[in-house]
Amino acid sequence: MGNFLSTRLFRVGETQVTVSSLLIAAAIIAASLLLSRLVRNLVADRLLGRTRLTAGTRYAIGRVLGYVILFLGVLVALQPLGVNATTLAVFGGALGIGLGFGLQDIVKNFVAGLVILIERPIQVGDSIEVGEVVGEVTEIRGRATVVRTNDDISLIVPNSKFISDTVVNRSFRQPRVRYRIPVTVASGNDPAHVEAALLEAASRSENVLTDPEPKVWFEGFGEAGLRFELLCWTSRLLHSAGAFRSEINRLVYSALTARGIALPTPQLDVRLPEGAPRASARPGSVYDSR
Repeated sequence: MGNFLSTRLFRVGETQVTVSSLLIAAAIIAASLLLSRLVRNLVADRLLGRTRLTAGTRYAIGRVLGYVILFLGVLVALQPLGVNATTLAVFGGALGIGLGFGLQDIVKNFVAGLVILIERPIQVGDSIEVGEVVGEVTEIRGRATVVRTNDDISLIVPNSKFISDTVVNRSFRQPRVRYRIPVTVASGNDPAHVEAALLEAASRSENVLTDPEPKVWFEGFGEAGLRFELLCWTSRLLHSAGAFRSEINRLVYSALTARGIALPTPQLDVRLPEGAPRASARPGSVYDSR
């Protein structure tokens, strides 16, 4: 057994790498991975869980500490293999060449992940929209971020997308969002009565915040009728815009019908030019006036 552990595998500089030194390095890296995860969970859930820091901030601090421990563990693991500062410099040069050929996307996403964890434009638990991706941030990894949609589908989004593209964060700095509910009624209705009905509908929902209070804007006159917009703030249905809009629309319809406010009815006017031939109704058809 001793002869096997002392078997020479290859040489790094002036250091001969043996089976035992390679096992020691692998054990150190494995221990570093385990320790980084334990420290990350311990700091985020237990130590910082008693503070007033948000869940996203605790998650970011735990992630950064985990990366630091893993990096130090890798440095320690390289010592039995004879990797010194000179060797690291050579390896860094080789890595730089490799980045130019195919690793730049991985490094770019990893650096973007560090920027996200430090600047915190998005955090775990935020409701975001980037491009066509809409959902809740559940995990920020080294290369990508996991976003769960309202359909309970997890999407893996590269971290660089959150740095280069415009991100809509509905939870940024305050856990509330304002939704705009468009409403159109018939032209003969009194705008004051319509505004009162819309505010009454908003007050019936327990998901609508009273501070800031709901507002109604009279948008103008359209071909179908009078156009209004109901503005409501919510914090409970922050991640469920569709459910919130559906609830408010039902309440708006009930409030309008209860007050006798008419909704627009689609009409189609057909005008024939003077002198145009007109088709005569066939005998016995519904258009026969005889």
